[in-house]
Amino acid sequence: MPNTRYKRGESYAADMAVYTRQMAADNTDELSRLKRNLIRALREDVTPKQRQALLLYYAEGLNMREIGERLGVDKSTISRTIKRGERRLERCLRYGASAYLASMDDP
Repeated sequence: MPNTRYKRGESYAADMAVYTRQMAADNTDELSRLKRNLIRALREDVTPKQRQALLLYYAEGLNMREIGERLGVDKSTISRTIKRGERRLERCLRYGASAYLASMDDP
């Protein structure tokens, strides 16, 4: 597996990759749909603090200590915030994706 920013969530990322490959022979459409859903879930389904911590961690590549220093909180608080945000995103993508995808396919 390529080097990713996923630490504890590594198995989830691998599961999603396998699922995507199995569901579509050419998975570019499925991957782009998954990315759109992830972006929408980040905007709508996580708290602003969770969104900020997730973006600093995954998009900017900061570690939890650096994020804590930047936001003025303890790194354990950042760890909990990120983990809670990941769980919210996972639930949204796992349980809400089928209904959302169906609505997006309708013109």
